[in-house]
Amino acid sequence: MKRVTIAFALLGTLLATLLVGYFGFGAVGRAFFVVGGFGFVAIVTYHLAGMALLGLCWHVLTPHAAPLRAFLWGRLIRDSGSEVLPLSQLGGFVMGARAAMLLGLPGAVAVASTIVDVTLEVLGQLGYAAIGLALLSRLRPDTPVVAWGAIGLVAGLAAIGGFIAVQRRSSHTIEEALWRLARRWIVGAPAAMRPVHDELTAIYRRGGAISVAGMLHLAAWLASSLEAWIALHLMGVDPGIAAVIAIESLLVAIRGIAFAVPNALGVQEGAYIMLFALFGLSPEVALAVSLLKRARDLAIGVPALFAWQLMEGRRMLATPAPGAVRYPLPPLSRQ
Repeated sequence: MKRVTIAFALLGTLLATLLVGYFGFGAVGRAFFVVGGFGFVAIVTYHLAGMALLGLCWHVLTPHAAPLRAFLWGRLIRDSGSEVLPLSQLGGFVMGARAAMLLGLPGAVAVASTIVDVTLEVLGQLGYAAIGLALLSRLRPDTPVVAWGAIGLVAGLAAIGGFIAVQRRSSHTIEEALWRLARRWIVGAPAAMRPVHDELTAIYRRGGAISVAGMLHLAAWLASSLEAWIALHLMGVDPGIAAVIAIESLLVAIRGIAFAVPNALGVQEGAYIMLFALFGLSPEVALAVSLLKRARDLAIGVPALFAWQLMEGRRMLATPAPGAVRYPLPPLSRQ
């Protein structure tokens, strides 16, 4: 599996490099650097605010399990792992859950709430895609992307519906899948996974929390479009917020389909070129926006992952004070 992931990462990097080279390093670079330092800081700040909202979505599911900062930190590490390291999104989910455990979230709650949070995020993503398709059908009614997008949307709804059914009815299936995913990261993972189904059941009983978290996820997706609009505005391009929502929502859907490709390398760049072309925007601008997002992810993710590793190291070296109460956190696997 690691070899496949590495192969996807290398192929994606090669494709992205070829695309930038084909359309011109100079042209893409000019579009990228016109944003400027202040603009880049504004984009990073806005993205961090969006990540904080996503951390709140997670916290809503289990508000009394741990302080809000555990969920904010876990969400930061989840996204950083997925966007910076050569991992699939599944690896980022495991890292985020473990990071939240470092700040007091019990293991079974961390895993179960991550599963539900990811499920609600995908549902929000599907709602976001539906809004984007509706806007695209109004702005560009003749494009075949609308029909293909509608088919993909229906397929996505069916898939997430089946996943929710599995979560609520089959604890064995969930525990087996989690064990296979977590055994390379956490020693004793099989034992830690046994209470997960109970936590899943408890979370799904909180219908109000589920609804609030779902609506917040949809709001977060919609708000993320403004970040791309800001970047385009700084580049001197303004296709309109409706067009940006259509582009960004379909990009998110395409990235979701290509979840096995680390960081969506190559996939994001190719999708941006195709989607920007629907609104008459140049490939150079499309690639500049994509590179800007990758630079943003590095600016946020590298320091966050470094800080997380420092916390892991301190935890391993620290000796608990007599009588201190600590949340159990299994050691990292050395495999």
